[in-house]
Amino acid sequence: MIKHFCDDWVREWCDDNGWTDLFMERSNNYWAFPPGAVMPEPIPSKTLRLIKSQKGLCPEERIWLTSAMLISLIAIVSSYFWANPMPLVLAFACAAVTAGQLEIEEI
Repeated sequence: MIKHFCDDWVREWCDDNGWTDLFMERSNNYWAFPPGAVMPEPIPSKTLRLIKSQKGLCPEERIWLTSAMLISLIAIVSSYFWANPMPLVLAFACAAVTAGQLEIEEI
């Protein structure tokens, strides 16, 4: 599963808003102690979406996109030289998996 948020982004938001002891329960599910609270709460999904819209793609997402583009370019060249569409099929499958990984689930 791909990580959609950089931990530093969420930690920066927590520091700015007084939340403490940030931890990631599972992929893309962050918890911290709100100001004055004794029990941790999940970081609101609205806040995570706002952070994502401000910061853009995290490094892991950029790696996935770059890999998919490189595979596609290699497939185009190899399909032309081999006169065979199978590398394009492989590139399409890779792009489909990448697009699925980049989709953010509702939290």
